[in-house]
Amino acid sequence: MLLISVLALAACSGTPEGVTQLRSFKNSSDGPEEFAILPGKELQQPESYASLPTPTPGGSNRTDQTPNADAVAALGGSRATLAQQGVPSDEGQLVAHATRNGVQPDIRQTLAQEDQDFRKRKQRFTKIRLFHVDRYYQAYGDESLNGRGTAWQWRTAGAETPTSPPAE
Repeated sequence: MLLISVLALAACSGTPEGVTQLRSFKNSSDGPEEFAILPGKELQQPESYASLPTPTPGGSNRTDQTPNADAVAALGGSRATLAQQGVPSDEGQLVAHATRNGVQPDIRQTLAQEDQDFRKRKQRFTKIRLFHVDRYYQAYGDESLNGRGTAWQWRTAGAETPTSPPAE
């Protein structure tokens, strides 16, 4: 009876749905992806049909949503800055300073491989378990930053931290 009650209790437990889904970027449903469907902008009458650009198959059109450009324009910026390629002229010195020690062109692939190796090392002895346990914080706990602790260290050293939350 004791074994049956323990198994029945274990069957009732489960992972919180939200926690699991936060770390899973896969669409597990068979339905449409709600955020992939955007309504188009309102149709407008052009000044001249002769001045319309030629259609580009697979390209953008005038009724496509442009959320990034709309956000930039709403905040007082220029939509043209999003279409720029390369480094803007006013940021040349910043990029030169940041790359003064060299640039690794395949940094994303290198970091992805290192992270995969790290996760593989951390889960070496955790594959066999009776209950589902979220091992995310166990694996990456040493890699996380302590914002309040760092702010406290700077405050005790006499540095001003005006944008940090107030001390408790």
